[in-house]
Amino acid sequence: MLALAACAPAAQPPQGPKPAAYFALGTEPGWTLEITPEQLNYNGDYGETKIAVANPGARPSFNGERYVTDRLTVDVTHAPCSDGMSDRRYRDTVTVTAGGKTVKGCGGDVLPPGELAGTSWTFVSIGGAPVAGDRATSLQFDGARLSGSAGCNRFSGSYRIEGSTLTAGPLMATKMACPGAGMMQESAFFALMRGPVSLGFPSDGTLEITAADGQKAVLKRVI
Repeated sequence: MLALAACAPAAQPPQGPKPAAYFALGTEPGWTLEITPEQLNYNGDYGETKIAVANPGARPSFNGERYVTDRLTVDVTHAPCSDGMSDRRYRDTVTVTAGGKTVKGCGGDVLPPGELAGTSWTFVSIGGAPVAGDRATSLQFDGARLSGSAGCNRFSGSYRIEGSTLTAGPLMATKMACPGAGMMQESAFFALMRGPVSLGFPSDGTLEITAADGQKAVLKRVI
C-alpha cells in the first residue's frame, strides 16, 4: 500500500485561464505599460527607457490601485481618460513615475463612444467570416444618417437608435458588381441590416452589430 502510494503521481493544481495583462499608454513622450501577474513592463520616452520589475502586488488606493517598486511606481485611478491624440476613451487614468520622471496616460478597457454620430468604423468580420482585404470597407454615422461600403457598393440611409437597438433604412446602394468575396460579404451585411439590430461595445473598443438571428458584424473604430 505504501509502495503504491509512493509511485502515484502528485496531484496537479487545476489549470484555469491565464489572467489577462493590463495595458496603459500615454503620449508626449510616448510610453506603454504592461502589468502581468509576474511583472511590470514599462517602455518610456518612445522606447528609449525600458524598465521591467517584479510585480509587487497592488495596494488599494483612492478609487484604484497602486504598485510600488524601487524603480517604478504606478497609480491606476478608476476615472475615464482620453489619450490626448484621439477621442478614444479608457476606463482608467494611469500615472507612472520612473527614474524620477512622472508621466500620465490611460489604461484598462476602452469605453464606448458617448454617441455614434460623428464616428467612423471599418469592418473586421461579417457573419463570422473575416472581411476580404482587397477592398476597403467603412461605416460612418453622420447625424441621423449612416453610409459606407461593406466591400463593394457604396450605401447610405437613415437610422435611429433606441437604447441599444439600431434600426436603419431603407439602405440605398449603387449597383456595381464586384469580383471575389466583396459581393458576398456585402450581401451578408445588407441581410443583417434588414431588421432592427442590437449594438454592443466589447472592452477592446470594437463595435458589434447583431441581428435577431444572431448574425453579427464586427467593426473597429477609425481614429
